[in-house]
Amino acid sequence: MNLDSIVMEMIAFDKGDAKRIQHFMKVHAFAALIGREEKIPSDVQETLEIAAILHDIGIHAAEEKYHSTAGVYQEKEGPLPAKHLLKKIGYSSPVIERVCYLIGHHHTYQNVDGMDYQILLESDFLVNAFEDKVSQNGILAFRQNVFRTKTGIHLLNQFYGLASA
Repeated sequence: MNLDSIVMEMIAFDKGDAKRIQHFMKVHAFAALIGREEKIPSDVQETLEIAAILHDIGIHAAEEKYHSTAGVYQEKEGPLPAKHLLKKIGYSSPVIERVCYLIGHHHTYQNVDGMDYQILLESDFLVNAFEDKVSQNGILAFRQNVFRTKTGIHLLNQFYGLASA
């Protein structure tokens, strides 16, 4: 894995935006942890971690074009710059395609088609719930409707002192 190169590229991409840099670093840390705890295959772990680092790469373009950071715009604007960055670093087409798919769906909670996708959703929510001060009811609803991994559910319960579902 060449994750350090991706992290450094993404920090340069988000230069001057400490909030966004802190966000993707936290999402990546949770994604890496959940993936390891869930014992996903190494190739899926790599794809997950790359997607976690790059998941919000479209947010600046979304703000510029749509004056919004809404998930739908992040999903629309993120795959292209991610593709360029990963090609520059030298990743293979299958990895690039999957990462771009994940970036293009990281706010879409239906038809989740893999552990990389599932863990990315959970990791992003773990960070967003705190950063956006999501209500207890919102957290419970998200746990019920979106969380599927044992580790993700455990972390969410621990963070917010929730009883097991």
